[in-house]
Amino acid sequence: MIPIQTYMYRRRRLLAQMQRGVAVIPTASEKLRNRDAHYPYRFDSDFYYLTGFREPDAVLVLIAAEDESASRQILFCRDKDPEREIWDGFRHGPQAAQEMFGFDAAHAISTLDALAVEFLADQPAVFHAMGQDPAWDQRIVGWINQVRGQIRKGVAAPTEIRDVRALVDEMRLIKDDYELAVMREAARISCQAHRRAMRAACPGKHEYEIEAELLHEFRRQGAQAPAYAPIVAGGTNACTLHYVDNHSLLQAGDLLLIDAGCEYDGYAADITRTFPVNGRFSGPQKAIYELVLAAQAAAIDAVQPGNSWDAPHQAALRVLIQGFIDLGLCHGSLDAVMESEAYKQFYMHRTGHWLGLDVHDAGEYKQAGQWRHLVPGMTLTVEPGCYIRPAEGVPAHFWDIGVRIEDDVAVTSAGHEILTQAAPKSIAEIEEWMQCTTITEK
Repeated sequence: MIPIQTYMYRRRRLLAQMQRGVAVIPTASEKLRNRDAHYPYRFDSDFYYLTGFREPDAVLVLIAAEDESASRQILFCRDKDPEREIWDGFRHGPQAAQEMFGFDAAHAISTLDALAVEFLADQPAVFHAMGQDPAWDQRIVGWINQVRGQIRKGVAAPTEIRDVRALVDEMRLIKDDYELAVMREAARISCQAHRRAMRAACPGKHEYEIEAELLHEFRRQGAQAPAYAPIVAGGTNACTLHYVDNHSLLQAGDLLLIDAGCEYDGYAADITRTFPVNGRFSGPQKAIYELVLAAQAAAIDAVQPGNSWDAPHQAALRVLIQGFIDLGLCHGSLDAVMESEAYKQFYMHRTGHWLGLDVHDAGEYKQAGQWRHLVPGMTLTVEPGCYIRPAEGVPAHFWDIGVRIEDDVAVTSAGHEILTQAAPKSIAEIEEWMQCTTITEK
């Protein structure tokens, strides 16, 4: 558990960056799935990052003053309601929430509209994620207009609406020690799930049966949910980057690509492993797999403080392109293939993304038009791949081979830490691990 003092510190940091003004940060709302059944609830990441509060129908209001001691941290949340709690579960209520989560004040969510107009009076700016939710945009503008209606009373309305995400995203980009500890646990659980899936896979099973093994292990180990819809793609399905049907029959001689990670206390893991359904790589499969593995190793080596965000991608790309040339998939010199982008027939995505509270986490990749530099605390995925669809001029023995290898990596002062090392990755590790038929592992 991340200490409440950490959330309070984050709010103070945001207030200091705001200087003057009011931030309004709502959490996610509950969503109907169909009729009166809801999707499983998941809080808004920015709201949770600043509060640690997991209930729906809640809003964080921060009032930044020139005198830091006059700044205010206020929570709006649901009232205590014993009758509703019988049906829907525990609610903190404003009083308990204020004490437990370290706010200066807390109010019933039903009072937000009236109090927001008071808070915005004589403030220069409102900080809000404009464009994210049209209903909230309208609500914010409505409050500002109500303040403007008091102009004859000498009350000034905010003249600017600033995107609060520009500030919070930069904060979220650098993980603290508590966040990294949670992410290590998400990674550990996800590695266990991949190990379980490898041992469960065999010809004649369906992709969804292997998906069930993943989901079982996530929950068995204490994760709250998958961080995203798992990809369990056998054979040619692995050549579809975001394949999520997971219904095909696994065939002997095919590879199985699994892209799956759990969410633990709000933080995501994101791992991809590719392995043979029958436990043994064929010659062509081994050639492609070793190429992607070498590309990933080069990319991980480039995850160093001071290197640009683009450095791991460029390192992986050069290894892949040379391999494509050596295997007869591309023709010409490395530089010529890179310039023509002929390699994109087999590798069409970038080599990673930020990772954290969101699987594609907050943070810009460029600053002032240039790739930003890596610094300790950043966490990212490293995931090169190769996807070979049947096509004229492509050697037939490579057809329908799809390989991606993905690990979660934290930048450290000394270089990097691979959070997901425990999921078997080398050919020898995978083939040895798959020889055992039991899937029960502690």
